[in-house]
Amino acid sequence: MLTGESAVLKLKANNMRIEKDTVVSITYELSDLTGEVKEKPTEPMSYLHGGYDGIFPMVEEKLHLKEVGYSCSVMMEPENTFGEYDSELVRVEPRSLFPDNVVVGMQFEGGEEGSDDSLIYTVTDIAEDKVVVDGNHPLAGITLRFDCTVIEVRPATTEERVHGHAHGAHGHEH
Repeated sequence: MLTGESAVLKLKANNMRIEKDTVVSITYELSDLTGEVKEKPTEPMSYLHGGYDGIFPMVEEKLHLKEVGYSCSVMMEPENTFGEYDSELVRVEPRSLFPDNVVVGMQFEGGEEGSDDSLIYTVTDIAEDKVVVDGNHPLAGITLRFDCTVIEVRPATTEERVHGHAHGAHGHEH
């Protein structure tokens, strides 16, 4: 039996429309133009609707005012997802800067000296004395199709609105 705020939220969720300050749970699949699936989580994703940057803006716009059961497909160019591929973000670094067990696919956080900005770099190639790292998102430069189905809509809690993101069933979730 649900009590308190949980019970009120569950009752209000019936036939609720997706509007600002609602938590939306969706199942989704992200694929490229050839149909190759790039991402398909086994668990639903939840986000706080209304401009909190929890989901691609084009998808949020498509879901606005929809209800549970709504399905859609949104085609997005790179500028609407992970950006264009930037060859300036590919760097060749001395092998000595990396741990002995470095392998292709490993990721490291890094940035320019003197800058507070950092990126996640992925190791793309390893030679005897050099390591190639790429600071682009793995899906940068790719047109993507986002297919999703709304499985739950509920009002956001005060805490979720203040924090600017949805929380999971067990408290904080990022």
